[in-house]
Amino acid sequence: MMVSAMRFAALAVLAGAVLLPMSAGAGQADAKPVYSDAAALGKLMFFDASLSASGKMSCASCHSPSHAYGPPNGLAAQLGGPDMRSQGTRAVPSLRYVLNRTPVWTHAQAASLSERIEDSDNAPVGGFGWDGRFNRLHDQASFPLFNPDEMANKDPAAVLAKLQRTPYTARFKEVFGQNIFADPTKAFAQAMYAIERFELEDPSFHPYTSKFDYYLDGKVQLTAQELRGKKLFDDSAGGNCASCHIDQSGVDGSHPLFTDFNFQALGVPRNPELRANADPKYFDMGLCGPLRTDQSSDKSNCGLFKSVSLRNTATRQVFFHNGRFHTLKDALRFYVQRDTNPGKWYAKDAHGKVDKFNDLPVALRVNVDTTDEPLTRKAGERPVWSERDIDDVAAFLATLNDGYKR
Repeated sequence: MMVSAMRFAALAVLAGAVLLPMSAGAGQADAKPVYSDAAALGKLMFFDASLSASGKMSCASCHSPSHAYGPPNGLAAQLGGPDMRSQGTRAVPSLRYVLNRTPVWTHAQAASLSERIEDSDNAPVGGFGWDGRFNRLHDQASFPLFNPDEMANKDPAAVLAKLQRTPYTARFKEVFGQNIFADPTKAFAQAMYAIERFELEDPSFHPYTSKFDYYLDGKVQLTAQELRGKKLFDDSAGGNCASCHIDQSGVDGSHPLFTDFNFQALGVPRNPELRANADPKYFDMGLCGPLRTDQSSDKSNCGLFKSVSLRNTATRQVFFHNGRFHTLKDALRFYVQRDTNPGKWYAKDAHGKVDKFNDLPVALRVNVDTTDEPLTRKAGERPVWSERDIDDVAAFLATLNDGYKR
């Protein structure tokens, strides 16, 4: 199920996409941002709660700048809607290190290239969001505006009506044309373009100011514990984390994003904190639905979610697509103990048997990865990591937090 870095790079070249950006070097976020006119407007919109139905939710409400553009709390899913009481169905991912260069490639599209890529496993890669359904940031930016559990606008016309009541309406017209609102389709497209430009141009979205960045530049050394954690992280016969969360610099010297843009089915336990899960017939199956529908015909997609960047993951209070875990160490424990001690993580069924992989329908649990280390273990075996190992890996992951002061 995992795509090697070499094969993924080949896919990227054939797709005409450059997926690993050049980092400007640690410290670039210290410079005062210089925005294009569109990005300056996008910043205003990103922080503007008046664009929501409740008047209380902005993009920054869930993607907090002071929390690496991730959620500001440990809620499994954030609250929104017209009255701010509706709950979403997924944990909020970070917007830090998003780049407009990750078009999604599905099984069929990858298969069309497979003859030119040796040993390709044709797995889908790329896109934005947990299920990769957005190919561009401006598409991703529009979804929360209409999601009834988030900003809850009825349609683009409702957003534009609110936009025309903002203090920056005149500036919007100056940038995009005095008659821009006469063409609602174009006006909405330009508004989403502005948010996209803010996310791409503001250095705080891609600062590269972690201790690990300085380490790659030869400016600091990692501690003995951090180095032990990195070794465990890289060990293909142990944690095997780096097979999906690549931690090597690119051939052009670019610093890694700690993701291969691939999708995995890890069998994360069902989360009772999500209201949607009160319905025993409800299942979030990632690429297969319910939010994404264009890949649902391929049942091998069911249960797959994007391997997110691990940068700033140690600052988070909620982990995995369904927010099942609230500490980094618990997320790591699950990863290495899922199969050795399943009763610790999964509830029992009506017959008193551990209901492993219980957040997928029984017929689709075959998609869960049981072939890649460390997900090959059997109940009762010793996990590949001890508690000390988990401490060491957590220490290494903390070196990925931006804002490191030398």
